[in-house]
Amino acid sequence: MGEAAREREFREFAEARQRQLRRSAYLLCGDWHEAQDLTQTTLMKLYAAWGRVRRDGNVEAYARTILTRTFIDQYRRRGRREEPVGELPEPPGDAGPPGTELRLVMQAALMELPPRYRAVLVLRFWEDWSVEETARALKVSSGTVKSQSARGLARLRGIIGEQVGEMSRR
Repeated sequence: MGEAAREREFREFAEARQRQLRRSAYLLCGDWHEAQDLTQTTLMKLYAAWGRVRRDGNVEAYARTILTRTFIDQYRRRGRREEPVGELPEPPGDAGPPGTELRLVMQAALMELPPRYRAVLVLRFWEDWSVEETARALKVSSGTVKSQSARGLARLRGIIGEQVGEMSRR
């Protein structure tokens, strides 16, 4: 395949998947600007390996793996810059479409989880990956994915329960 065809193929993939990658990145990091940076870094790394990745198989899975590993690596390097707030801000006037408040509670709760739990839950339940796919992407055992899924979900339930309780008292 020629260089022009390779670049065209990559550009088509990037244009088709960039929005979905950015949403996944947002679920991991909780900030749209950082999600955009993660997405761009992912696409740059993917482009560098495009020829090999395209030949080897599942480009989509490879992109998600890069995204998740890049998030975890960046989180480790810089440490946690922000502390999650105890309460969600009040929604402006119109609360938005049904389910908006619940979605905000879910996002805030997800941001309170450690990055590893967050990565496992996003891959398993947002991306709908199997335990084995998630384990390969994160370079951990299937047992680790199962235990981190269970612990992450338990923590998420606790956080959401607290937040819903606070919302009902308002």
